Amino acid sequence: MGDKYFREEHDHMAESYRGWFSMEARMLVEGLHQKTRPINFYPVRTKRAGGDAFITTAFFALPGLKRDRVVMGGITFDACYLKQSFFPEMLDESVAQNSTDQGGNRLAMIVYPTDYEMGREVKPMAATAGWGDGKPEVSRKLDDVFRGLFLGIKYQGTSVEALGKTWVHRSFFILGILSLLMFGGLVLTKHMVSKEMALARLKSDFVSNVSHELRTPLALIRLYAETLELGRITTQEKKQQYYRIIRKESERLTALINNILDFSRIEAGRKEYEFRETDIAELVRNTLDSYRYQIEQQGFAFEESIDSNLPALPVDREAIARALVNLVNNALKYSNDEKFLGVKLYRENGVLKLEVADRGIGIARRDQSKIFEKFYRTGDPLVHNTKGSGLGLSLVRHITQAHGGEIAVESTPGKGSKFTLSLPLASAIQQSANHAT
Repeated sequence: MGDKYFREEHDHMAESYRGWFSMEARMLVEGLHQKTRPINFYPVRTKRAGGDAFITTAFFALPGLKRDRVVMGGITFDACYLKQSFFPEMLDESVAQNSTDQGGNRLAMIVYPTDYEMGREVKPMAATAGWGDGKPEVSRKLDDVFRGLFLGIKYQGTSVEALGKTWVHRSFFILGILSLLMFGGLVLTKHMVSKEMALARLKSDFVSNVSHELRTPLALIRLYAETLELGRITTQEKKQQYYRIIRKESERLTALINNILDFSRIEAGRKEYEFRETDIAELVRNTLDSYRYQIEQQGFAFEESIDSNLPALPVDREAIARALVNLVNNALKYSNDEKFLGVKLYRENGVLKLEVADRGIGIARRDQSKIFEKFYRTGDPLVHNTKGSGLGLSLVRHITQAHGGEIAVESTPGKGSKFTLSLPLASAIQQSANHAT
């Protein structure tokens, strides 16, 4: 009571409470009992020897008493405690808790009275280290318990405006990246749609070409068979020629159907290969012999070079023969002026190589990586004028890869192409050694 401000406040409050309670005590108690939280706060600005201060008083209903009794409890929080301990500790704790959420920018906080908000030069009640001078950039009114006070916040060493500009710049940067991604997505979508449309066209062409290829040998077989049936051919030599044509067209038809069936099994993931020890030189030679007549009939100069000193290989005989037939047919179809076909089988650096070369129209460099895709056909007019399924080279690649090998092409437009089917010999040599031991 030695502090005159404290004594004056004591005398004023004693007189105020006496008059206030004598008139409104019952109404206050009844109001407290009706609240979910039966407590009221009455904040008051005051003075102390050290300057402006702030106190808050809590009035509450006492539990366990009958409601008709006019009884209240109360507690006043000391102004010096609030100013010197409570507010500084609260602000320091808040700054420490939020320091990791501000992108490395440390906060500074103050608690100040309403007068400060209104522009009057009033010192803050409490402030954290680093506040310095100036007003808060963000403030919030403290209601109820600390009514009449404000919480102020700003950043140390920067401002909300600067952070806002940084955020805007970063947002525009992110927006730019997202725009690029969206643009890239649109381009990719357009590319994918175009590719799907092209694939649909290829499939349509495939159906048309296959229908034509099926129709042609069937028509020839029917024509020659009907001619023979009607007995219009009198010489034995002519009959043998017709029989040979029927057989060749049947083989051509069988090869086409086998290609389609193989493709269907590959697409469904049900293609299986039967690997057996095979004299690869004999297999290639026999396959070429069955096509020699067709090659010569079309006026091709044929060169064959087969190394007989090759080890047996575990291969699917039918699949390898079909791959060779597809490569030969490719050469026969797309050779226009200079009709040449060369087949070479040899060993090189532990690899068995089967080459099929021609001097036909050749393949442009941009198409060489695509010709092994299903349904793909180059843009050369001769290719489009020549009916085909677009499956032959795709099947060759699948067969080769299933045997652990690879297929490559060397080609110059107008000068011909050379397809090289490579199969590893190491496994075959190792198996031969195992059988020997």
